[in-house]
Amino acid sequence: MSTAAAVNRRGFLKTSAAAAGGLVVGFYLPENSKLAAESTDPKLNAFVRVGTDDSVTLTIHRAELGQGSMTALSMLLAEELECDWSKIRTEFAKVDPANYGVFGSPVLQGVFGSLSIRGSWDQLRTAGATAREMLIAAAAQKWAVDKSQCRAEKNSVINTGNNARLSYGSLAEAASQMPRPVGKIALKSYQSFNVIGKSPKRLDTRLKVTGKADYGIDVRVPGMQYAVLERCPVFGGKVASFDASKTKTVPGVKQVVQISNGVAVIADNTWSAMEGRRALKVQWNEGALANTSSATIRSTFSDLLTKPGAVALNTGNTEAALPGAAKKIDALYEAPYLSHAPMEPHSCVVAVRPDSCEIWAGTQIPSAARDSAEMITGLPKEKIDVHTYFLGGSFGRPGQHVDEAIEIAKAAGIPIKLTWSREDDMQHDIYRPASLTKFSAGLDADGWPVAWTARVASPSFSGLDKAGVDRNGVDGISSVLYGIPNIHVEYHPPEVGIPVGYWRSVGPSQNTFFTESFVDEMAAAGGKDPVEFRRRLLAKSPRMLGVLNLAAEKAGWGKPLPAGHFHGVAVVNSLGGFNAQIAEVSVDGKGKYRVHRVVCAEDCGQVVNPAGVVQQIQGGIVFGLSALKDGITIDKGRVQQTNFNTYEVLRIDEMPVIEVYLMPSHETPGGIGEASTPPIGPAVANAIFAATGKRIRTLPIRAEQLI
Repeated sequence: MSTAAAVNRRGFLKTSAAAAGGLVVGFYLPENSKLAAESTDPKLNAFVRVGTDDSVTLTIHRAELGQGSMTALSMLLAEELECDWSKIRTEFAKVDPANYGVFGSPVLQGVFGSLSIRGSWDQLRTAGATAREMLIAAAAQKWAVDKSQCRAEKNSVINTGNNARLSYGSLAEAASQMPRPVGKIALKSYQSFNVIGKSPKRLDTRLKVTGKADYGIDVRVPGMQYAVLERCPVFGGKVASFDASKTKTVPGVKQVVQISNGVAVIADNTWSAMEGRRALKVQWNEGALANTSSATIRSTFSDLLTKPGAVALNTGNTEAALPGAAKKIDALYEAPYLSHAPMEPHSCVVAVRPDSCEIWAGTQIPSAARDSAEMITGLPKEKIDVHTYFLGGSFGRPGQHVDEAIEIAKAAGIPIKLTWSREDDMQHDIYRPASLTKFSAGLDADGWPVAWTARVASPSFSGLDKAGVDRNGVDGISSVLYGIPNIHVEYHPPEVGIPVGYWRSVGPSQNTFFTESFVDEMAAAGGKDPVEFRRRLLAKSPRMLGVLNLAAEKAGWGKPLPAGHFHGVAVVNSLGGFNAQIAEVSVDGKGKYRVHRVVCAEDCGQVVNPAGVVQQIQGGIVFGLSALKDGITIDKGRVQQTNFNTYEVLRIDEMPVIEVYLMPSHETPGGIGEASTPPIGPAVANAIFAATGKRIRTLPIRAEQLI
């Protein structure tokens, strides 16, 4: 989308409305685009504008990367605003943490940790209720009646005394001049919900299936040229020298510029830039990681596990309980680095001018993009605009592409569009940390656990607390709800130089695999059924127990299965929700496993959009199944995987049947975008054990492990 397009916003919307049969549902514009800036629709608060044409424009302050936040967040606003769902339009918010910050943060705006709903539950309903009360106040003033005589309903205010009706559009201007309500506004109880708990059509579906949705990779601006960046193949390496003479002979190549972490080729189009990059000769100072490999990394992790680590959790006295246990078991679990591997590779457009900087990008955290621009350009925040677009997946992937694009645009002196290839994305990601974790447990004479210890070696990515622990690094181990009287968890943060960061479901993505697999080991050692074992240990955690019981019932746990099929179970409590999964798996004589069916039960509190929750659970399970198939390996400081031919993900013919069951609840909503990723791996591994007697303690799962 060109932000220089000479078109009136209202005219554009009317034209689009006519083309869509009179309604514009889910129309999106970046808040800071020139089109959006021309809006004269009265604004009732930071989230709600009402047009004189009765349209209601809702500002979406969380990125839409396929998880359905545009629809679900609109539902929160619409519920209290009492607006007509068919009149809703949406736009992404500008960078304004004062209004749109995460949990009230004055500096951080974005979405991560499944925060879209749970971080906006009260905020957006209050914003909708505030706008509603201002519209009611405007109507009461116009009718010269008390507000108590008025109520809102489907884009109108109704006078209950005479059934007179005024549309929101007719009240919009007057309502925008009304004082904001003082004090806390009463919000609806769940018994009064008309929108929340329903499954309206997603607001972004039509845009996406018709190709009208703009992603970061679609952006075009006037005068823009195209850039790719040659980066050192070794992490931390720097440019020693480069020869661009052949690059400059490639048709379409305009400039070659060096930035902090590589050499950029700028051309008339992306293909010419890539061809120019192929002709570029760079000498690298590969740095300290040039001899690093997966083997040396594992050795570092293994050495740390021989030493005491920082204490992450200590309940009871494991040192006293373990020696007296009737049976003791030990196990070592391992998980590799993983790439985010979204469908849309990185892309970012930046224009740096003497007095301003504009950024157009799909990014989970637009405030971070603005902060980077401030640091790189030296411009104040008020001179920096960030236009947010749809993302084709993200999964916690950071915004290093934005930093690079800002540097290139500043050096080139023109607007540029930086595009990453799939190979760039795979080999220069910020990866999920690898982890090596040692478990020990003691069982009593009846086969029940009396003590459990874990020592984790996994690089820190979110910082160490005063105890020396990255809490994300042990989440999924130290956070379990099992009623074991003595638990001790330690943590080591190895520094091996591979860039690591957030990945879908964060610590529980690998730690739940470890924990739930080891819980199964304890059950087997004690001669217990895996579900019954968990039931007893979860007796004091009713919500976790509830989803376990529901999943077991729906899967038919303990009942006969088709010949050669076996069940495995796993549970997790994460990000405010509770999830249990049972996988039905078979293994052939060559060690090839197949997941036939997954039964998942979820308690995420109050469900806003049931269809959206089911979609996210299904997607999270697919993501978790992919994590069993491959990993990132390092040789001579280089990532060995390049594309989906060398980094396997779940294929369409491997997709199992997924059944999702939602626990009815009116608790405060928990996160759902990452809820189902952690348990699927251990559920599959535990089913493989039931089928073969082979324990899977190392990921990815290879055929030779099952024979």
